[in-house]
Amino acid sequence: MPGAPGSAATGWWCVMNLFDHAREQRLREEQPLAARMRPRTLDEFTGQEHILAPGRLLRRAIQADRLSSVIFYGPPGTGKTTLASVIARTTSSRFEQLNAVLAGVPDIRRVTEEAQRQYGEYGRRTILFVDEVHRWNKAQQDALLPWVENGTVLLVGATTENPYFTVNRALVSRSRIFQLKPLEKEHLQRIARMAIEDPERGYGKRRVRILPEALDHLVEVANGDARALLNALELAVETTPADEEEGAVVDLAVAEESIQRRAVLYDKEGDYHFDTISAFIKSLRGSDPDAALYWLAKMVYAGEDPRFLFRRMLIFCGEDIGLADPRAVTVCEACAAAFDRVGLPEGRYHLGLATLYLATAPKSNSVMGFFDALAAVEKEREGEVPSHLRDASRDKEGFGHGQGYLYPHAYRDHWVPQQYLPDDLQGKVFYQPAEAGFEKTLGDDVRRRREAQLAAAVDRNACGAPPEILTFSPQDRDAERWLARTISGIGEHLADLRDRLFDQAAPQRHWRILDLSADTGLFTWEALRRVPEGGVWALTSTERATAALLQRAAQLPEERRPQALSGRLRDLGSLLADHGDADVRFELAIGRNVLLEETDRTAALRAVARSLAAGGGLTLAESVPRHAPRLYDMVDTTTLGAELAARLRQAEEAIYDDPGDAMVNWDAPDLEAWARAAGFRDLTLEVHTVRTPLPVTRGVLQRWFTTSPAGSRASYAQRLALHLCPEEVAAVEALYRQSLAGRTVPWQSRTVHLRATVG
Repeated sequence: MPGAPGSAATGWWCVMNLFDHAREQRLREEQPLAARMRPRTLDEFTGQEHILAPGRLLRRAIQADRLSSVIFYGPPGTGKTTLASVIARTTSSRFEQLNAVLAGVPDIRRVTEEAQRQYGEYGRRTILFVDEVHRWNKAQQDALLPWVENGTVLLVGATTENPYFTVNRALVSRSRIFQLKPLEKEHLQRIARMAIEDPERGYGKRRVRILPEALDHLVEVANGDARALLNALELAVETTPADEEEGAVVDLAVAEESIQRRAVLYDKEGDYHFDTISAFIKSLRGSDPDAALYWLAKMVYAGEDPRFLFRRMLIFCGEDIGLADPRAVTVCEACAAAFDRVGLPEGRYHLGLATLYLATAPKSNSVMGFFDALAAVEKEREGEVPSHLRDASRDKEGFGHGQGYLYPHAYRDHWVPQQYLPDDLQGKVFYQPAEAGFEKTLGDDVRRRREAQLAAAVDRNACGAPPEILTFSPQDRDAERWLARTISGIGEHLADLRDRLFDQAAPQRHWRILDLSADTGLFTWEALRRVPEGGVWALTSTERATAALLQRAAQLPEERRPQALSGRLRDLGSLLADHGDADVRFELAIGRNVLLEETDRTAALRAVARSLAAGGGLTLAESVPRHAPRLYDMVDTTTLGAELAARLRQAEEAIYDDPGDAMVNWDAPDLEAWARAAGFRDLTLEVHTVRTPLPVTRGVLQRWFTTSPAGSRASYAQRLALHLCPEEVAAVEALYRQSLAGRTVPWQSRTVHLRATVG
């Protein structure tokens, strides 16, 4: 029987298996170093902490095997394909891989048909990794769309081009976008050392030593590209003969020969082209010659067409310099003509000359008035030419055209006031002279000759530029509606407080946020909305509050739910460790009244500081109870008699003057001192007074005048009893119940907003 144990067929099959195994082993060993050193797990992955640090959404989704469709976007050598291979090793789903350069619609059809069969027969999902996904045309991307949309296929795309411009909008809207950044120097150094020390995939079995200056050169020239670094390192090691005593020593000379040209992130049709020319023009506009020369050099180094650069500079002369320096366009045109005559490499002098002239020239964008006039022509009712401006050569006698026109040269200074705009546009201003260069002298004449002052005041407040997003998620409409309903249930003043704190903190979408006061969920649900690719940890004071929080969060997808902790603020470190998140560091900690119950507030804030990432921020809103309204001011105490009324005031004031009561014995300066002692810096404190109506219900009065359980904070009546006899307390209670029951009284409170960061 063919294939039976001991048969010739079985022996031949075993021999073939051995040959296949040996061939695969040889192929693995002969792979380039960059391929051999590709990380196999998330723990081996180096860099991209903004999306892969502990607690980030992408890391949690990969570890939990709950990945949705994603697109990785970034320059070469930053780990896009590596992330896909990590996903392939981690997931229990079926993994398919296509390269968009080689694959077409038939390949997509084959993958999707098999994905349908696998899901129908075994309930197994298919993850499709498409490298260079931007290379697919619209028809090819459309062929994949239905299967991504119905969940048959989960797309993992990788691209060096901006997916918002190169990937089908429908695919983008159904995918999370994660942007990968060039690796930092410390990342590249770590990768190089791993390659030298790894005995299995690197050079750990060989005696290889790289000198520090050689490693620095390789890292510097690799410019954030791990593949370029490893390729250069491999060339350096393989071409360096081994010495019997020291082995192979890679010195600076070898490193310089191995990687002679910096890998510049630039192409003539993609994002780097547009981003770099944008930086060049904005540097010219900002009159920064150093930055302008840098971006010019980067483009010239990368092979950009100098004629394109001159075209952009000529446009700049009209758009951004204009009449502030009318010679700018002449100089730029002369430099362009000189470049055409001289050519490269000497023509670079003329590129630099034009750049320096434009960067240092006075600036004016007053020519933009033409486009305002063009918009007026397009949008506004067409205005007739005023009669005195019309052509008089044909119908002066019949229609009176041209009559009343004042000939400017017949007047002093060759100018006379008269109407030139149509009636409907009288008073419209299109030209605003700049207060710079040659145009400054023109502006005085223009303003003097206008019938009314038409110069507009322009607010030129300096504003900071926003962080690179680095991620995008498609909108989960069910989750968003649930979050909207949850958030809308809070009071108006609390909503204002929440929005103010979040707007000031300005969290990025991939941040990890720690809600320090999650009992009410005031900040938790808003945090989930603000950081869809990050993560939210919620600290509650009791297990009961935690259970309530998790019960409400059950409406959300599992990967978007907050991570719940329960305990005291000062125990935050151990709570995170017990939860398995000891390595998680937060970009933002936010809370309201988190210090009221703390006795050692410096220790509590120090625990928060230790949980934050470097540069992480703390945002708190802390009520200051000592400034709370006094109840005796809300009633007419004259009915108690002068003596009891005075003693009531003294008794109530004593509540807020108690130096041993941690809840009331502090103010804003104390909060600042605690935060500084805990290691926070860049402190900003704002004191806000909030006025809200307080309905005095029976329940409120009961809380004021009841006896609190043992071990809890004493009630208002118990505090009064320290200074008044029982009969007097009863009289005060009767007055309050008679005067306040059922009323809504104005309640004024003072809150300190603290913002700070850690080093």
